[in-house]
Formats: sequence, C-alpha cells, structure tokens
Amino acid sequence: MPSAKPFIDPTTGDPDTDRILSEAVPLAKLIGVFVALSLVPFALAFVAFGHSILGAILTLVGQFVLAVGTGVVLLYVVARGIQLSGEDAP
Repeated sequence: MPSAKPFIDPTTGDPDTDRILSEAVPLAKLIGVFVALSLVPFALAFVAFGHSILGAILTLVGQFVLAVGTGVVLLYVVARGIQLSGEDAP
C-alpha cells in the first residue's frame, strides 16, 4: 500500500500551502532565535573589541552558538518528520 505524500493535498494533488506554512513558521522562528543570539557576540567582537584576544574569543562564542543552533534545528526537523510520518500512517 503506497504511503501518503506529505504536504500534498490528496484530493487535488497540489501542494498544501497552508500546511507547508504551518510547518515553516516555527522552524523559521527557531532559526531566528539562534541567529539573534549569535549576533550579540559577533557585534561586540566587530564593534567594540576588533582585532584583540577578546574579539577572537567572542567570535568563537558566536560560532559556537551557531553550531549548537544548527544541531538543535536539525534535531527539531528530524523529530518533527517522525511525528508527521506517524500522523500520515493509515
């Protein structure tokens, strides 16, 4: 038995834009949180501390925040994909 295609309206076969947006908005918010958190150390390193040791440390902190954020976003996507596959199962 073929499985249902996610994000496709079964009656028309067209993309279900409402469902796509309902899944994309929380993901965009999660990405935005980590980008905003990483902007703080990057801005401090760029504006206040420049080419100093503290500027280099703040740059590393910003990169670390982005790396952790990437991991969290990937975990969210995988977990949500598993949830969606369970919802569509007959």
